[in-house]
Amino acid sequence: MTQTTMKRQIMNKKGFKTPEIRRAYYQSPIGTIKIVGTESGITSLIFAKSNSTKLLPVHPCLKNVLKQLEEYFKGRRKEFKQNLILQGTHFQKQVWRELLKIPYGKTASYKDVAAAIGRDKAVRAVGNANRVNKIGLIIPCHRVIGSNGKLVGYGGGLWRKKWLLEHEQKFSAAKRERK
Repeated sequence: MTQTTMKRQIMNKKGFKTPEIRRAYYQSPIGTIKIVGTESGITSLIFAKSNSTKLLPVHPCLKNVLKQLEEYFKGRRKEFKQNLILQGTHFQKQVWRELLKIPYGKTASYKDVAAAIGRDKAVRAVGNANRVNKIGLIIPCHRVIGSNGKLVGYGGGLWRKKWLLEHEQKFSAAKRERK
């Protein structure tokens, strides 16, 4: 787990200082995850292109998300409790909020998501909103599959999508067996 800070306190158009942007990296079993956020919440959580990161102290505003990622990859966390800063159109935010409702270990099709938001014909637009989701894992776009049940589209690579779904299935099944 590492972190760097962008010391950017510039004035925005309304004359307010923008918050300091913090970065952290988490070494997951399927690659390095880059987390970006501020004191107010997480703005981005994506798989980094490179596995090399510098070891620096983690800013307190990102420690909780790193802890939750650790718990998720150990199969102990099914849902993330994190402030999110969604950056997108009204439609994209609507799709992302719907993705948050897909339970751990379950999947939904793009068509299911479109229907759930009352836009049955917007299947491709749902796919596009999924594609530009910058807060993967927390907003679980990996749980969205094709109507035929096949794995389609995932910015982190289909092999990661498959791994994440199998990971969640394994721990969902383990929980059912213990009952």
